[in-house]
Amino acid sequence: MTRVSGSGATDSEPSNAVEGLTRRMVQRPGSVYRVLFYVATGFFLLVSLFPLYWLLVLSLTSLGGLAGGPALVPTDLDAGAYLRLFDSFPFHLYVFNSLVVATLTTALVLSVGSLGGYVFGRYEFPGRTPLLLGVLMISYFPPATFVIPLFRLFTANVPLPGLGTDYPQIYNTPGAVVLPLSALLMPLAIFLLATFFEQIPDGLEDAARVEGSTRLGALYRVIAPLSAPGVATAGVLSFIVVYNEFFFSYLMLRSDPGEWGVLLHGMFRAGGVSGMAAASIVGVVPMAVLVALAQDKIVSGLTRGALKE
Repeated sequence: MTRVSGSGATDSEPSNAVEGLTRRMVQRPGSVYRVLFYVATGFFLLVSLFPLYWLLVLSLTSLGGLAGGPALVPTDLDAGAYLRLFDSFPFHLYVFNSLVVATLTTALVLSVGSLGGYVFGRYEFPGRTPLLLGVLMISYFPPATFVIPLFRLFTANVPLPGLGTDYPQIYNTPGAVVLPLSALLMPLAIFLLATFFEQIPDGLEDAARVEGSTRLGALYRVIAPLSAPGVATAGVLSFIVVYNEFFFSYLMLRSDPGEWGVLLHGMFRAGGVSGMAAASIVGVVPMAVLVALAQDKIVSGLTRGALKE
């Protein structure tokens, strides 16, 4: 006999509700997957976009509001931090320097990385896989292990044997950041491009060779254009890493924008919480535009590179 509670409901009602909910979930799995998808997407967006929203709040909060503690929704809006970035502070020069350094590094990585990717992707030779894995391991080396020898090298404290001269001083020039970052990003670009180059049919390259093209010409005229998603993915990823890089940019470059000071130096010199937050928001804009323009290539590159046709 079912016992009746004081409110008139039976003890079996909760269990019946759970059983009914479970039965509906089993009968309509599509709805369950849709709910789980929305929950996961909402959580991902919250975790990803809330820091950006909080930076926006800090950049628009007045000094008085910051003194009392910023609110989740600012009430006293003040855009003065953004005006100071371009009025009394040459922040645009810092952004320009970062774009130049990132462009040079990306060009070097793609130029040399495509050659390495062509060799590993189009040729079969003994020890190919172990050598490729060995090259890929270089990208996992901690950058701090290179600081002392690179600093001595870039400040012309290392003699060149047999030439009677020292290594040229490139400290506080784009080369002091471009060279080490290219060396660290090159293995990943080689690995990614080798995966794409391997998928190109041999007949297309043979046809280019019959027409008189060299192997290098076939690479840049046939192989690379057909692997455009992979090349674009490697280029965009390299550009983003260099643009956001901190370690070598902080150690190898001075903070003056006229002496190749980059974005992170501009953020440090913006001054105050609101100034640094505004500099961070402005610094994100070029990367947001780049990703928005290249997102189709990136998605296509990441999905196609995971499958072998």
